[in-house]
Amino acid sequence: MKIGVTEYMDCAHFLPGHSKCGTLHGHTYKVEVTIEGQPKRGMVVDFADLKQSLREVLGCYDHRSWNDFLEYPSVENICELLSVKLKDRLAFPFTLRVWEGHGKWAETGSI
Repeated sequence: MKIGVTEYMDCAHFLPGHSKCGTLHGHTYKVEVTIEGQPKRGMVVDFADLKQSLREVLGCYDHRSWNDFLEYPSVENICELLSVKLKDRLAFPFTLRVWEGHGKWAETGSI
């Protein structure tokens, strides 16, 4: 069984040396986590617990500049960073998808 949650955060970044994205700008990021497991007593995991784990990770970055954390903060690198941070908090295989605005996303994970 797969279940998932979605949260949002606002961050700024610039991509050094990039012609269009080389100046500081911001995005509203949509972050989706999907986990997979067998339901116990009718639930894989409580949605509130899953949302709390995701919020704790995102809270470290919300309303900050990704350039303070990553040398080249592409959505791919942001997704990888968040995945590493979330891995310590989840006891299930998961997929993480990070949307950079509308229509652009990166995904990583173990499902």
